[in-house]
Amino acid sequence: MKTLLKQITHSTAGFSSLALRLPVGIIFMAHGAQKLFGWFGGYGLEGTGQWMASIGIEPGVLMAALAGGAEFFGGLFILLGLLTRPSAVVLAFTMIVAIVSVHLSNGLFMSNNGYEFGLALLAASVSLAFSGSGRVALDKALMSKLG
Repeated sequence: MKTLLKQITHSTAGFSSLALRLPVGIIFMAHGAQKLFGWFGGYGLEGTGQWMASIGIEPGVLMAALAGGAEFFGGLFILLGLLTRPSAVVLAFTMIVAIVSVHLSNGLFMSNNGYEFGLALLAASVSLAFSGSGRVALDKALMSKLG
């Protein structure tokens, strides 16, 4: 277990990961908060769940909780640089599901509810999954505690 944790938290990236982690973490947290809590003009768990069920993503409330939880807590972990790689993988998967199930049929551009924004978040998540958290992160502190 200790070896696995070392592999997950190890990162040779510098400050560039921090520059990516901060805005991406905030964006994911905000979108997750919309789904889970109804903050920032969102519909909350029940409303998001009803919408998801209406487009065929069932059971709606469970799927809303999973998507919202991945975005909110994954975004928080990305922001803190804690378990960055696994969080980024979960967020990348969440973006793939969002792109395929909601946005792909609308084309690329956000103005038509397309997949442009989801694709940018997918790219950022994949980048962080490869690079890790970088120099300024809780992952680095965790790795030093592991020895």
